[in-house]
Amino acid sequence: MPSSLAQALQADKQEGLTLAVKARWWALAVIALLIIVTDPNVRAIYYLVLLLGFAVNGWAQLRIGRVGRSRAELFLMLFDLALLTVVILVPNPLQTGYWPPTMQLHYGNFFFFYVLLAGATLAYSWRTLVAMGLWTSGLWVLGVVIISLVPVSDPALRANLLAALDGYPELLLFLDPFAVRFTGTIQEVVVFLIVVAILAVNGWRTNRLLLRSAETERERGNLARYFSPNVVSELSQNDEPLKQVRTQKVAVLFVDIIGFTAYANERQPAQVIQTLREFHSRMERQVFAHGGTLDKYLGDGLMATFGTPTAGRQDASNALDCAVAMVAEVKAWNAGRVEHGEVPLQAGFGIHYGEVVLGNIGANRLEFAVIGDTVNTASRLEALTRSLKVPLVVSDALVQQVLREERAAAPPAERAEQPAPPAAPVEPAPTQPVRRPALTALPPQEIRGLAAPLALWTWVD
Repeated sequence: MPSSLAQALQADKQEGLTLAVKARWWALAVIALLIIVTDPNVRAIYYLVLLLGFAVNGWAQLRIGRVGRSRAELFLMLFDLALLTVVILVPNPLQTGYWPPTMQLHYGNFFFFYVLLAGATLAYSWRTLVAMGLWTSGLWVLGVVIISLVPVSDPALRANLLAALDGYPELLLFLDPFAVRFTGTIQEVVVFLIVVAILAVNGWRTNRLLLRSAETERERGNLARYFSPNVVSELSQNDEPLKQVRTQKVAVLFVDIIGFTAYANERQPAQVIQTLREFHSRMERQVFAHGGTLDKYLGDGLMATFGTPTAGRQDASNALDCAVAMVAEVKAWNAGRVEHGEVPLQAGFGIHYGEVVLGNIGANRLEFAVIGDTVNTASRLEALTRSLKVPLVVSDALVQQVLREERAAAPPAERAEQPAPPAAPVEPAPTQPVRRPALTALPPQEIRGLAAPLALWTWVD
């Protein structure tokens, strides 16, 4: 069982036990007050002491309660039922005067078992409820049978009663303090078992709902590892975008630490892993902050996409903004590393915009894949940062898409006055906050795998 699911079940069990014990204490307090009001005699002390025993037993169940089978819990539950059976069927030792044991059945106190049953529904599984129903029925029938076998201790009283009600057998059965009405016992047990069955079915349904809820939260947590929070919210309500295989334009961003192999060869594995965790954490945070999807980790780098699983209005702009933020993040990270005596690390960033194929791949273990020439090109643009000695290389296709997005986002009046976006660097407006860097155009570059040279742009921080 996944740890998250086990934790959810344990939390639910503990919450249920807490509610059950609180409900038990309130019920015992009400019953104690009822006893004092209806029977203000010395014999009431006996029942009040037993009520205290029920309260302590509930506290013990709360202390040891856990998910799964627990012999201690089952023993305490069985103790509850046995104690209640004794309380109902055994005459009060503080009772004055003669009192036949069979008279205990005339009170009709079997309904007190429903109090324990109601509390059990708050904390225990449907299987435990069924066991509780069977134990209660068995203890009650056994107790009634034992009472019926107790010999009559006052034959004269019974003889006088038989004489007085001669000719009225049904009335005699009802008034005879020595009579045991097994029909009534069977009715009590059958009705109790019917209620137990209904509550057990409801408990089974509730348990399934809890498991589904925990599974949903686990799936949502898994989605949150790859997608930005807004995308997780969308996919948690509708996962169709993941199932459909389609072609779509997206922005693909590749990030890689430059010279990491040499760095790793000179350090201990634990230090290498810690460095990667810090780097990935910072890059991942920026991906999600800019509405991107973390496609995969690639050793000392990662691949992120913008516009998956569904396209947005600012995918190319978000990718460029994310890369700029990542460059700033690496600079801040290196400042901290230098303060702690660590060598600074450099990273390369490459972005391309174009068509990709999206969809689930795999048979048993599915993976949402983004494949195509756009992905390969973005990876090779990131590799170019080393020879060009720049942190960021982007394709002209991405730049043109950024300009189109900015034009589409402009107010209608300004949009009508603007000419078609030229193939020019993305320069921030003088009166606006600087959102993107000034890019420098490069002559078309030969890119492995592409038939024609590709127009590129670079940025130097």
